[in-house]
Amino acid sequence: MAKRRKKTIPSIEITGIADKGMAVGRTSEGQVVFVDKAIPGDNVDALVIRKKKGIPFGIVSKYNKFSDDRRDPFCQHFGTCGGCKWQNLDYSAQLKHKHQTVVDAMTRIAKIETPVSPIIASPYTENYRNKLEYSFGNRRWLTKEEINNPEVTERGNALGFHPSGAFDRIVEIEKCHLQEDYGNLIRNHLRAYTLENGYDYYDAKNHNGLMRNTIFRNNLNGEWMLVVVFGRNDPDKIKALLDNLVSNFDSIKSLFYVINTKMNDSIYDQDMIHHHGSKYLVEELSGIKYKIGPKSFFQTNSTQAKVMFDVIKDFAGLTGTQKVYDLYTGLGSIALYVSAEADYVTGIEEVPDAIRDAIDNMEFNQINNCTFYAGDVKDILTDTFIENHGKPDVVITDPPRAGMHPEVVNTLLELSSPLVVYVSCNPSTQARDIYMMKEKYDILRLQPIDMFPHTHHVENVALLKLKEA
Repeated sequence: MAKRRKKTIPSIEITGIADKGMAVGRTSEGQVVFVDKAIPGDNVDALVIRKKKGIPFGIVSKYNKFSDDRRDPFCQHFGTCGGCKWQNLDYSAQLKHKHQTVVDAMTRIAKIETPVSPIIASPYTENYRNKLEYSFGNRRWLTKEEINNPEVTERGNALGFHPSGAFDRIVEIEKCHLQEDYGNLIRNHLRAYTLENGYDYYDAKNHNGLMRNTIFRNNLNGEWMLVVVFGRNDPDKIKALLDNLVSNFDSIKSLFYVINTKMNDSIYDQDMIHHHGSKYLVEELSGIKYKIGPKSFFQTNSTQAKVMFDVIKDFAGLTGTQKVYDLYTGLGSIALYVSAEADYVTGIEEVPDAIRDAIDNMEFNQINNCTFYAGDVKDILTDTFIENHGKPDVVITDPPRAGMHPEVVNTLLELSSPLVVYVSCNPSTQARDIYMMKEKYDILRLQPIDMFPHTHHVENVALLKLKEA
């Protein structure tokens, strides 16, 4: 049977951004098309690769017109490593389209007309992350030029990122612009030392090899934590490598390693073995000190985290007399930040390790008006729990990307707290939940915040006020 030819859609006017670096546009007939490797303002022809719910997804086959907002990417790995999808889009244009993402979610899904405040830009569009994860691999990702070069016969080892859709290959990273440049020095030294001394890199297909992954964390004070993940236990080589890192990099203040022999890369169920320095880094925001351990979850952009926490505090309108529930509290970052302006804060989080971090950080800051509970919010937040802890004056909720469970939404409606501050990294699921809550709540304020320049991600903080009876 002859293979069906893929369809080309001509003259698509690209108008916006979508998930995973896709752009969205319309044909002259109004058909919606998602296109990879285009930016808003382009006019392109696109080769359709697949359809989802009748909507075509394609790749650019021809550029008919380039956007005025196009910019030269500043990273040599742009378009290959899979990150920073919008480096070629002017930052002011990125902000405009992220703002529109929130507007569209609220009007189309939440069915509300509350004005969306101007998005708060990140003051730094490079070196803004405080955490990155790199992978070792024995199959380096080859460029098109290398593939077409008959002299390139081996892939070789690489330390960097997995490109999209290639779990077993690694894009070699020379310089990443997402984290402070000191991290590039450490990573490149790590690669050079392991290659020079015969350390074998991980084979993701056959699940063997010594060098597997590494996690880099840093704080605003220029201190670093490394977690090096090994695919097997080789005590002599492990010690030699870790000691070499310590002797060459004074700013590594905390060093852990993990022996992960599982089939997957997740290490949060693995033992973190402490090798050097402190067992945590300290990040300080407005006088609150957060101990960040190797497994801790903390906002990845510390500078913008403070901005977001200040927005939350402002929306909550705390005067020192309110009881606050902080749902999906994580390590208690928001709860501790607002505690000085609250009478009492009760935090709930599903991950027990995060709650242990929250309690540790509460004691570290000598805060005595917070209580933390481990468990699924929908299971913990019962009538008995509310009776024992009192009805909150303010609920702060910061759920994962999937949003709140319907049972939690129903509980909040029954709870009828005077104010709800809803923090979200996914405006679509936030809008879905707001739609369910608007029967009882007016949506007063919507504040988007850009935490991750050059990506489609956008945070949004919503203020909901209970309607008068």
